[in-house]
Order: sequence, then C-alpha cells, then structure tokens
Amino acid sequence: MAQNIPAKVPKVIKFDAIGSATEGFLFSTQAAEKVPFSVRRTFWLQGVPENYTRGHHAHYTTQEVLIPLQGSIIVTTQSAAGEQIFTLDYPDAGLYIPALCWVTLNFSPEALLLCLASTDYNEKDYIRDYEEFRRICLASG
Repeated sequence: MAQNIPAKVPKVIKFDAIGSATEGFLFSTQAAEKVPFSVRRTFWLQGVPENYTRGHHAHYTTQEVLIPLQGSIIVTTQSAAGEQIFTLDYPDAGLYIPALCWVTLNFSPEALLLCLASTDYNEKDYIRDYEEFRRICLASG
C-alpha cells in the first residue's frame, strides 16, 4: 500500500546574526542545518522595475533559498499543499522553496535578492507552463 507522504512546503529559515545596531550585522548560513541542501549555485536579482512580477515558474528538482539583502520581496508560492504568501524584508531570514513549487516575486524599489540553489542552471529543470505545473503538482500531491 502506498504511503501518503506530505508535500514539501516553503518555509522561513532564520539565520545566525552577529553584531548590533551600532556596529552593523553579519548574517551567516554557516550551520549546515540552516540550508537543507548543498549549495551548487548562487545568483542575485536587482533593479526589478516596480509592479513587474518575476518568477512564474517551478523546478522539477532544484530547491532554493531566497534571501532579501535589501528592500522587500513579496513571494507567492503554490505547491501540492496550497498557496502561501511571504514578505521577505530583512536579511536574517530566507525562504526555502522546495522542488515542484510555483513561485512569483514582486520587488520593492531598490530590492536586492540573493538566491542559493541546489543545482547548476539547467533550462530542462524549469516548468514554465502553469497548466503543466498544475498537472504535475496535483499528481504528486
């Protein structure tokens, strides 16, 4: 008999912070349990025009952690577990995005987003058609 395995869902990950308001802060992912995968690639997004939505895709296998370095980013996720909306607005926390999770991102002016990814870039890992994502997501949930 098949087991009902719960879908992996997006979740906020808190990072270690060292420092104070008078001297500034250093944030770290040094503790391996903070990021639930080995990081293969990092990239960042900035200069996204206000009212422009990025993302509009999911991945077959890639997992990500999104970290707002500056400004705020509203992230809407959809997975087999449903829809969630997160506001990322401080670099002491990142948002874990599992595979098979549709993501859209809205940036504040001057926002800067760092992404840690579990795989190297591979266009074949992207699901860019929302209806295809829904078929896969519903089948996996």
